[in-house]
Amino acid sequence: MKILTLISGGDVGGAKTHVLSLLRELCRTEQVRLICFTRAEFSDDAEKMGIPTTVMTGGFFSSLRKLRGLIEKERFDIIHSHGSRGNVVAALLKRSSRLPLVSTVHSDWRLDYMGRPLAALTYGLLNAIALRRMDWLTAVSDSMAKTLISRRFAPNKIFTIYNGIEMTSPAPPQSRSEFLKARNCSFGDNTLNVGIVARLNPVKDISTLLRGFASASADFPELRLLIAGEGPDEPRLRLLASELKIDGKVAFLGWVEDTESFYGSIDINTLSSLSETFPYVLTEGARFSLPTVSSRVGGVPQLIDHGVTGLLFDPGDADGLARQLKALAKDEALRRTLGARLRERTDRLYSLEATRQTQLGIYESILRRNLRGKEKRYGVAICGSYGRGNSGDEAILEAILAEIREADPDIPVTVLSVRPSQTRIMHRVNSVHTFSIPAFMRLSRRIRLYINGGGSLIQDVTSRRSLWFYLYTIAAAKKRGAKVLMYGCGIGPVKHAADRRLAGRIINKNVDIITLREDNSVAELSDLGVDRPDIRLAADPSLTLPAASGEQIDGAMLYAGLEPDGRYICFLLREWNGFYDKTQAIAEAAERAYAEYGLIPVFIPINHLEDIAPAKQVAKHLSCPYAVLDGYRPPNIMSGMLSRMSVIVSMRLHGLIFAAGHGVPLVGVVYDPKVSSFLLYIGQELFCDLKNVSLESLNALVDRAIARGSSEEQAGAVARLWELEKVNRAALRELL
Repeated sequence: MKILTLISGGDVGGAKTHVLSLLRELCRTEQVRLICFTRAEFSDDAEKMGIPTTVMTGGFFSSLRKLRGLIEKERFDIIHSHGSRGNVVAALLKRSSRLPLVSTVHSDWRLDYMGRPLAALTYGLLNAIALRRMDWLTAVSDSMAKTLISRRFAPNKIFTIYNGIEMTSPAPPQSRSEFLKARNCSFGDNTLNVGIVARLNPVKDISTLLRGFASASADFPELRLLIAGEGPDEPRLRLLASELKIDGKVAFLGWVEDTESFYGSIDINTLSSLSETFPYVLTEGARFSLPTVSSRVGGVPQLIDHGVTGLLFDPGDADGLARQLKALAKDEALRRTLGARLRERTDRLYSLEATRQTQLGIYESILRRNLRGKEKRYGVAICGSYGRGNSGDEAILEAILAEIREADPDIPVTVLSVRPSQTRIMHRVNSVHTFSIPAFMRLSRRIRLYINGGGSLIQDVTSRRSLWFYLYTIAAAKKRGAKVLMYGCGIGPVKHAADRRLAGRIINKNVDIITLREDNSVAELSDLGVDRPDIRLAADPSLTLPAASGEQIDGAMLYAGLEPDGRYICFLLREWNGFYDKTQAIAEAAERAYAEYGLIPVFIPINHLEDIAPAKQVAKHLSCPYAVLDGYRPPNIMSGMLSRMSVIVSMRLHGLIFAAGHGVPLVGVVYDPKVSSFLLYIGQELFCDLKNVSLESLNALVDRAIARGSSEEQAGAVARLWELEKVNRAALRELL
């Protein structure tokens, strides 16, 4: 593969490290040519590393002519640009080169020129325009990818690559005392040094670090702060340190070339930025096993699970930063533990070889997609109950997307969602509004496969209009030439006679394959008169989603205020007719579980938009300790947190599905036959109808669930469901 890389050549910091280390690794197997437009340290270092480098000096248009000649002569496969100047040049070469263009976005261009309005108006604006001309974008963190998607860049054109780092830790050239003495720093040997490496500009928010440090050092006088970096904010920051009366505890070291000796001279690494992608300063600190306190920005949470591999605070929260510094200052064992865990995680996930393989995979995917994009029908559309804040429905979508990508990693996917902007960011797919008929019409003319599912879409209990809509989309997609798959569905109840006739007729005529998540739906389809499509019994797609890692679960629980090894009874509730008549009984059962078994009640919303109100209604009757968790949680985190519960009482079907896969003792509260159908299928008879809920019935069910513990019969049934779920994948592959 022949790769032409364009960059200004004056880059420093994380972008410089990323580009040069990646190009050096790619040179081992690929033909790489680096073009710089400035002779500086960047280009000199590239040549020293053996990267084929050309520095194009002279006028802008002269450089463009030279590049066009070089591209015509060398016949590159791809053009890869970095930074504003590289992006502008690449965009101007687009028409003449006819090569795929990819740009790596290292930072938020709207924040790169904070405090420099003229530069923002020129370089920032030109860069923003050039990025719109790119065929593909690579973000250096999931957070940066989400930022791009939120700014209306197409999700299926964005890849993610994390900064790789060489984890060997050579001995620092200078000892701690030598390093500090050489910089006229008189801190003694018994101090506890906090450090940061950062440009001194507004986006790094060093002022919050100074304020947080001032608070922490008031309680721990041995704390000192070393700031490595230079920039326009330095005079203001020195004045702030003086106003806070900590100037004797803070050392501004200026630009530090010897970062290894710097990291060897500090005990706690910090980052206080308002915006980041995936900062090298944290992985560099991890090489030295440094415990880390960082603002929760960008890709930082990908590396640091709060309380597990480091400590996090909200951007701009000086008090939160101070609390984390105090926690580390008073606990040497915690410092050692967090530092060791961070090093191990960085070494495992962010090596240079892993980054090289990721970049090669991106290039190969781009070249494949460029060819396949010429096909007349190319793509998949998915329609279901998506974008409504329900973790269960989002888990179904996540599972379907994972299975599509396993079958065909390059095929573009579009999801119909009531919140398309949210779905684009959450699932990294194209999305249009569920009820935008013009958008659906345009989409259905070019897709290869239309997926209706999963969940219970073919029913008229919650809404007859939604049933009519789903039936319409099935018929319209088929009429326009797409294959139609109803995927992992539940069918019914369809109560109105006219609806039953309509559903039977449209499904019979337009659907190729139907996979169903339970046997009651097979019978319901038969009663509707559906016999022409290929009907297969499968299972709910969300069963295949793995839980998050143990570290991620620990971090999520700690951030929610829960001890990872605590003992909890979890309630997954929802509003339904008659629910609020039962809140007192549910609350008394929760109190009794705490008194009898020491289980702390925890209320977790499956639908974060709808489930908080019923949880709070129950919680207001409690006098024992409890927790009501709000906000959305990704399905893997939700599943992982439920795996830590001692017993679960759930109205929500997907809460039961998540928990059943981990063998957690279950109690079902049935508001819909689909809940009892699932529980009976896995051999679990511990449930009661919502209308029959009482303190006595709940206590009896909880007692039996706790006494039973993990059920081998339940585990075996779930294993069988895992096997059945493969039927969904087989159908998908057939139609793709």
